[in-house]
Amino acid sequence: MPHVRTKAPNGDGIVIMPEADYDRMIEELEDLRDSLMARRVLREIESGEEEMLTSAEADGLLAAKSPLAFWRKKRDLTQAALAEAAGISQAFLSEIESGQKPGTAATLKKIADALQITVDDFL
Repeated sequence: MPHVRTKAPNGDGIVIMPEADYDRMIEELEDLRDSLMARRVLREIESGEEEMLTSAEADGLLAAKSPLAFWRKKRDLTQAALAEAAGISQAFLSEIESGQKPGTAATLKKIADALQITVDDFL
């Protein structure tokens, strides 16, 4: 790979290379990053750290009135049981689940923890 090493006006070292070589290098780095990410996810799935949904569950998630409702039902919890586990009222949980109220970040974290998921999983 032909390249030239030189200095920028501020003294930093720089490398000048053909654009095609640069593009190929960036693509290879992105492929490596994707490969490492895939390996990490597979390890998390195998260890049980990452939960996978079946295709039927994924369809259920998409069809649910809200992701929060899906996860609550998947965990076989009533609103009352989830609210108690999260330390909030059932009425407030119902309002969050139905989209009437957003809930604070702290409240959403409590709900996610009680469901053993991340907040991102139900937002």
